[in-house]
Amino acid sequence: MRFDVITLFEDIIKGYCSKSIMKRAIDEGLIEVNTVNPRDYTLDKHKKVDAPPFGGTAGMVLQCQPIFDAYESIEKEDDFEFIMLTPQGEKFTQKTAVELSKKKQIILLCGHYEGFDERIRIGLKPREISIGDYVLTGGELPALCVIDSVSRNIKGVLGKEDSAEFDSFSEGIDGLLEHPHYTRPREYRGMKVPEVLLSGNHAEIEKWRLSERLKRTSSRRSDLL
Repeated sequence: MRFDVITLFEDIIKGYCSKSIMKRAIDEGLIEVNTVNPRDYTLDKHKKVDAPPFGGTAGMVLQCQPIFDAYESIEKEDDFEFIMLTPQGEKFTQKTAVELSKKKQIILLCGHYEGFDERIRIGLKPREISIGDYVLTGGELPALCVIDSVSRNIKGVLGKEDSAEFDSFSEGIDGLLEHPHYTRPREYRGMKVPEVLLSGNHAEIEKWRLSERLKRTSSRRSDLL
């Protein structure tokens, strides 16, 4: 899987991907993360990528030319998805992450300032994705959410000890929220590990986990039931 991120702030992307599971996945050749800066494609000597919007409203808008040229500079795989991160897009879900994990390449466009010149949407026809009903300063954090979530569903990224199959919202647990987890010590400040988890009876443990998933989902996200 190859990720190409069009961003004005490359260090944000590179910094996150240089740690933990992302770094290991990159080092092992399971994923590749590249950045492309629209400032490198401006025709303006000051490297400006934004301008005031026509109509006189507040804020600055990302211009067409640097974004078009940055996008067109990226070598495309046969099977790729071009995504614009925007609060106006479809809601990003675990189902979306699994779907995208089957692509060879994902190109992510990070916004900033007041938004995009509408001709970027019209001309490049990206798939628009939102990570929630709120507004952030830029698209770098949503882009990293997509990279992280999609990568978890690529074989080998999580290693042997972890599995995305049993994450919350995944098909492995019927789309429910994940059950509680416990580890050593058996008792801490009067709080004990449920006895069933110490019993060694795997059938009873699975029954308990399903019950807990249902209870947790019912109380926190009943819309998932």
